[in-house]
Amino acid sequence: MPDSYFSADIDRLTQLVANMFTRVVQHNDRLPVVSQKPTRFHSRAPPNINIKDYVHRVAKYASLEPACLLILLIYVDRICERNPSFTISSLTVHRFLITAATVACKTLCDAYWTNSHYAKVGGVSMHELNSLEVELLRMMGWHLITTQEQLEQYYFTLVRQDSRLVLESDIVSAGKSALEGNSAAEPASE
Repeated sequence: MPDSYFSADIDRLTQLVANMFTRVVQHNDRLPVVSQKPTRFHSRAPPNINIKDYVHRVAKYASLEPACLLILLIYVDRICERNPSFTISSLTVHRFLITAATVACKTLCDAYWTNSHYAKVGGVSMHELNSLEVELLRMMGWHLITTQEQLEQYYFTLVRQDSRLVLESDIVSAGKSALEGNSAAEPASE
């Protein structure tokens, strides 16, 4: 994978983000149910669309840029840090994703769709999306911006968690280490 998320293939990046959310939900759904006060993000039952397909749908039809995909992960970390009782689960992930994508696009992109469009993409009413957006902003304490360094850190972590992928810089580093190891082992010629 390229070292910069700007150069990453959007489909592959979408898959990595979807895989991360899938792993988090699978882990959290196995935890014992603690009496958690339902939030706006809770649905009565998990939607019929799986996380992978939902993330791909949102990324495609909301035209998510790489930074918007990555900031979804940052937003979930921020919400969970500020709201320890909130859990991303099969009952909350879909509403969280469409809401976070909506907010991310409005925060990071010069041009973005209307809430009506995002609501259609996400399968919720516009009224519901508006309410979810306000709830997300409140839960995050309106802390929406991130740094380039943080986006890159999340990208590196995301790529390195997939055993099938390697960053270009990791390949170069491994090659240099191998060369240095070989030159140290070679006898000096006179």
